[in-house]
Amino acid sequence: MPQSSVPSDEGRSDKAPTLPTSTASRVMAPRHRTRVVARERLVAQLIEARRKRCIMLQGPAGCGKTSTLVAWRESLLPLGFELAWLTLAPEDDDLASFIDYLVASLAQIDPAICREAALLGGRGVDDEAVERTVIALVRGIAERSGDLALVVDDLQHIANPRSHKALQWLLDYAPPNLHLVLVSRGTFPVSVGRLRDQDLVLELNMRDLRFTFEESAQYLRAQLGEVSERDAREMHELADGWVAGLQLFAMHLKRHRAPSGARNVTESLTHTHLLDAHALGDYFEREVLSRLTANEVELLVRTSVCARLCSSLCVALVGAEQSPREVLALLERLETDNLFIAQIERVGNETWYRLNPLFRETLLNRFRARSEAVQRAVHHAAWCWFRDHDLPDEAVRHALQAGESTAAANLVLEVARGLQVAGDLRKLVSLMHLLPHAEVEARIGLRMWRLQLQLYARDFEACAASIARLEADIPAGDARTRYRLALLRATVEVQRDDPDRAMEQLPLILNAPPDADGFSVGARAILLSWFYMHSGEYDEARAVQLEPMRVLVDGAPLLGTSAGVLNSRCMTGFSHALEGQFTQVERISRDVLAEAEQRGSGAAEPACFAAALLGEALYEFNDIAGARRLVEDRVDVLERVSIPDSVVRVLSVLAAAHWAEGHHLDAFAYLERLDEYATRQGLPRLQAHSLAAQVQYHLQSGRFDAAEADLARLDMIAARLAPTRPLTHRDVLALAEQAHVNWNIAHEDFESAAMRLPALIALCGERGRQHHVARLRLQSALVDLKRGRTEAAHQSALASLRLGHRLGLVRSILDVAPDVVSFAEQVVRAEPDDAVLAFYVDRLRRAEAAASVLAAPPAPVRSARGALPGVAEALSEREAKVIGLLAQTLPNKKIARTLGISPETVKWHLKNIYGKLGVSSRDEAVARVRDLGLDLDQ
Repeated sequence: MPQSSVPSDEGRSDKAPTLPTSTASRVMAPRHRTRVVARERLVAQLIEARRKRCIMLQGPAGCGKTSTLVAWRESLLPLGFELAWLTLAPEDDDLASFIDYLVASLAQIDPAICREAALLGGRGVDDEAVERTVIALVRGIAERSGDLALVVDDLQHIANPRSHKALQWLLDYAPPNLHLVLVSRGTFPVSVGRLRDQDLVLELNMRDLRFTFEESAQYLRAQLGEVSERDAREMHELADGWVAGLQLFAMHLKRHRAPSGARNVTESLTHTHLLDAHALGDYFEREVLSRLTANEVELLVRTSVCARLCSSLCVALVGAEQSPREVLALLERLETDNLFIAQIERVGNETWYRLNPLFRETLLNRFRARSEAVQRAVHHAAWCWFRDHDLPDEAVRHALQAGESTAAANLVLEVARGLQVAGDLRKLVSLMHLLPHAEVEARIGLRMWRLQLQLYARDFEACAASIARLEADIPAGDARTRYRLALLRATVEVQRDDPDRAMEQLPLILNAPPDADGFSVGARAILLSWFYMHSGEYDEARAVQLEPMRVLVDGAPLLGTSAGVLNSRCMTGFSHALEGQFTQVERISRDVLAEAEQRGSGAAEPACFAAALLGEALYEFNDIAGARRLVEDRVDVLERVSIPDSVVRVLSVLAAAHWAEGHHLDAFAYLERLDEYATRQGLPRLQAHSLAAQVQYHLQSGRFDAAEADLARLDMIAARLAPTRPLTHRDVLALAEQAHVNWNIAHEDFESAAMRLPALIALCGERGRQHHVARLRLQSALVDLKRGRTEAAHQSALASLRLGHRLGLVRSILDVAPDVVSFAEQVVRAEPDDAVLAFYVDRLRRAEAAASVLAAPPAPVRSARGALPGVAEALSEREAKVIGLLAQTLPNKKIARTLGISPETVKWHLKNIYGKLGVSSRDEAVARVRDLGLDLDQ
C-alpha cells in the first residue's frame, strides 16, 4: 500500500542526483588527462557502429579498451548521443548490487528513465521482479527522443547467472535508441547470435585493440622522446601491440637510461618481455614496487583494500606512520608519472582515484600475506573512515572484514531509515544480506526492518513467520516497537486484501503510544483511512488524514516527509473514487502526480498511485484513450507496489477502455491478467471482480456458455467466503448479484432481475458507493420498462440521472446498456422544465458519439495476399507463433506456457508485433495479419 514511511526528501527534483562517491566511481566514465595516442582508427570504427544494438570489446587488462571508449565518448557527444557508464568490481557479483548500479548509471543521464525501476527497488530479486525492472528501464529509455549508449565495463567480474539473465533481457528488449557496449577480459555471458545475423553487433578483440606499429611508435616517442624506427618496431613486436606492455617498456627504459642519454634497447628489454597479465604482475613487483620507498609501498598495499581512494582515506589507513603531506605527494606523483592510477572525480576538496586493476591485484597479494591482525587493523581504519563520511555500504563491508560484525549491524540499523526515505531499498536489502544471521537475530530493530523488506517483496509467508517470532521477543515494555509491529501486521493484511483480519488490529492501531514517530503516525493515518473506506465511512477516512498535519515537529508536519504528504492526499483521492466523486478524484490526482514527478524517484510510489486514480477518473469522463495511455505502461510496476484495491481498479479500467475501443481480445486479456494476479496472490475479491466483468462481456458477445461457467466460479467463491470472511464476502456477494442481474437481463428474465436489484441497490447505498447506485437505478429503470412498469421506470431513471449529474458520471451511465442514452432522452423529454437534466443528457449523447467513433473498426487493408511487402517478413518466427496463439484468444500466461517463455517476454513480443504491424491492440493485430494472408493456425 502507499507507505507514508517511504517518502522523498523535501525539494527532490528530477535533476540528476548527487551520488555518493561509492556509486559515482562506478557510474561515471573514467577521466584521462592526456591521450598520447588518439586511436583514430578504432574511434572511427566505433563511430560508424554507433547505431548497432551491441558493441563488444574483449581483451586482457591493459589493451586500451576503456581508454578507447573514453575517446569514443568525446566523439559521440557532438552527434547527439548520450553515454551512460557502469564499471563493475568483484564485490558487484550480486544480483541486487548489479541491478542497483545499472539503475544508477542510467539515472545519471536522466532520472526519469529510472523512475519506475527505482520504485521496484527492494521489492524482491526474483526473476519476475528483475525482468520487470529491466522492462521499466527499457521503457524509460524508449520514451527518450535521442540515442543512448550504455557502457558496462569489466564485465568479467559478474559470474552470477541471474545477473547474466538480466543483462540478456536488457539486450533482447533494447529499443532502437539503446546501444549496449560490453567490455570484458573474458568471454561474454550473453547470446548475440540473432543480432549478429542481423548485422547489429560489432565485436572487437585483442587483434583489433592492439596498437598498430604506427600507434606504438607514436606512443613510445611521446614517452621517451626520440626513438629509432628499429627500436620502436622491436618493442612493438615484443609487446604484440599490447598497450600496457608498451607502457611498461617505456617506464623500464626511462629508469635504465645511460648517463649520456644513450641506451641499449635490446639489452634493456631482455628481462621485460611481457606478453600476459601474469608477467605484468611480476613486472609490478620488480619494476614498480621495488623502486618505491618502504612507506610508499606500505601506503599502496593498504589502500588496495579499497575500490577507490582519496588522500584523507589514505591518511586514515596509514595512521601516524605518514603525514598527510607525504600521502598527497605520493598520489600526485603516481598520477603525474602515469603509474597505474587514474583520477575518478573531484568532490569538494577531495580528489578520488582508482588503481589499475592488475596493479591492485598485485598489491592485494602482498596485503593477504600480512598477519590477520594487520589486515583487521587496516579494515578497521577503512570502516571507521567510510562510516564517518556517510558511506555505509563500504563501511559495512570493511567492518565485517575487520571482524567487527556487531559494529556493522549497528551501522545498518542506524542508516536504514535514511536509505528508506531516499528510496534506496536495494542498498538496504544488500546491506542486510551482508550481515551475519546471528547479528540480525540479536537486534529487534534489524528484525523489524527485515520484516518490512519482506513486506515490500510480498513474501507473506516470511512475513507471518517474522511477526510470530517478533511478538514473542519484543519486550513487553517496548510500546513503540510493539506499535510499529501492529502497523506492519495490519499492512500485511491490507496487502493480502483481507479486511476481516486487518480489522482485528484496529484497537491496537487506534491506541498509538505518545512517543510514536512521524512515520508510524503517517502509517496509522493511512491504515485508518483504509479501514474507514471499507466501512463506507468516507468523511472519517478523509478526516483522519488531517490529524498528522495538525502536529508539528520543528515546524514540519509529524507525518514525515513530502512523499508521506502525497500518499496522504492519494488516500483522500481514493476515498472520493470509492464514493464516485470523480471530479475531486481528478483534481487531487492531477496535483499529486505533477508534484510527485517533480520530486523524482523518491516520490515514485505516490506518483504511481495518483496515476491509477487519474486513469479511473479519465475513463469515467470518457477520455478512454487518455486513460489507457496513462496507466497501460505503468501497470507492470503498479501490480508490484500498490495495494490490491488499486490494482483491481486499474486492470478493470484497462479492460473497460479496450472494450469501449472495440479491442475485445485486449479487454479479456486484462481480465485474465487480473484473474491470474488474484490467483497467484490468493485474493478472492479481485478474482471475483475479474469473473464478474468477464460474465458481462461474454453476455454482450453472446457467449452464454462461457458466461455461465464464470458465473458458477463466482458463486463458488462467494459461498466459500461466507462463513469465515464476512467483509470480503459482502463485496463478492455484491459482484455475484450484479453478474446474476446481467445474466437475467441477457436472458430476458426481467422478473428475476427485478427481484435482485433492490437489495443490491440498498447494499451499495449503505456503503456509500453512489456511482454504483446511479448505475443500478438506471439498470432497474430499464428492467421496469421491459416489465411494462413505465411510471416506475421513469422515476428510477430520473433519480439515477440526477445522481449521475451531481457526481459528474459519464461511463457509469453509458456502460449500463447500448440504448441507455435514447432511454434517458425519452425520460428527460417528459420533464421539459428540467434544463439541468436536459443538459446532462446532451452531454451523455455527445460522449456516446465520441465513443462510437473511437470504437469504429479500422479500415481494412485493401490489397491482395502478400500486400504491404516486408511487414509479414519482419515478424520473427517467435513473433509469428505468439500472434497465432493470440488469435486463439489465449491470455499471455497461456501463450508463455505454450512457448516456454515468461509472460513478460510475451508482452514484449506483443509490443514489437504492434509496432511492426502499425496497430495498437490484439484485435487489430490479428485482423491485420489475416488481411496479409498469413495462416495463423499453422
